[in-house]
This record gives sequence, structure tokens and C-alpha cells, in this order.
Amino acid sequence: MRESMMTHGARWWRHRWMPEHAAERAVPPAMAEQLQARVNASETRHSGEIVLCVEAALPNRDLWRAGREAPLPAVIRERALSWFGKLRVWDTEHNNGVLIYLLLAERCVEIVADRGISRHVPDAHWQAAVQALGQHLQTGDFDTGLTQALQEVSALLVQHFPLQAGEANPNELCNRVVWA
Repeated sequence: MRESMMTHGARWWRHRWMPEHAAERAVPPAMAEQLQARVNASETRHSGEIVLCVEAALPNRDLWRAGREAPLPAVIRERALSWFGKLRVWDTEHNNGVLIYLLLAERCVEIVADRGISRHVPDAHWQAAVQALGQHLQTGDFDTGLTQALQEVSALLVQHFPLQAGEANPNELCNRVVWA
């Protein structure tokens, strides 16, 4: 379970040297506005809620655990679940909120779906979507990666929670990108 000191040290420095405003640089305000508009448009077609969260680096306590007490992917997943709770993505009428979480220091994405949508979409499908998005993130193409993630999540919500004619989504959660 323990990773080498070199690997752990390199990860530690990568996270600690990540600039304070790295999330805003990776997803600048103009891109954030476009993503927000895409979320707004998506939510006119289904009753789900989508939240985009971009975090620059893991906090020290999670970095310490990564590779020592738990594998890095598990720690990142736990961090995404923490944001899922903090941002109240679970608190929707139909339990169909979805968090798209991007961790810049590792250039990885996690998708956390609430229990309503998880009844219809198996975890393997979410993991396949995350793997496909990872290619864009590894090259630093955050706009394409996040847009693709948003399209994937939107298609699943439209498929399983479509709005009926004349029905409107009450927009239970904020649609702007969260820079953490």
C-alpha cells in the first residue's frame, strides 16, 4: 500500500506548489460562463442538477493519506464525495444531482451521482466516462474535458429524468462553476 518516498514527495510538492488561483486559471471566468450556460441549457431538458467543481490541489491531510493509508484514486474519490456533500448536490427533490469534480494537481476527474440517477446508471458506466475524459485532462484541455463530461451527464439525465411537456426544472442548485 505504501508508495515510494520519491513518488509521495513528488506528489506532495506538485500539490503544495500549485498556485492559489490555479483553478481560476485552468477554468477562467469566460470558460466558466460558457460552462454555466451549458449547465443552464442542459437543465431545461431534465429534472436533474449538475454541479461543476474545480479544485487546485488536495489539502495536506488527504495528501498524507494518499499512497500511505489509501490509494490515491480512493483519496480523490473521497474528496469528491466530500464536495458532493458540502455543495449539497445530494439535496434535490428527485435525488438526481451529479457532481463533476476536477482535481488539477492530478489532472483527474470524478463523477459523483446521487442515488436517484445511480439506480439507473451503473458505476461502471460512470468510470468509463471518467476514463474517456481523462485523455483531455492529461493534455490540459480542461474546456473539452469538462464539456464532454457535462454532455455525458446531461444525456443520462435526459434519458432517465426527462422533463415532460410544459414542465420546468426548478433549478435547485447553483449552476456556476465552483472554484475550490
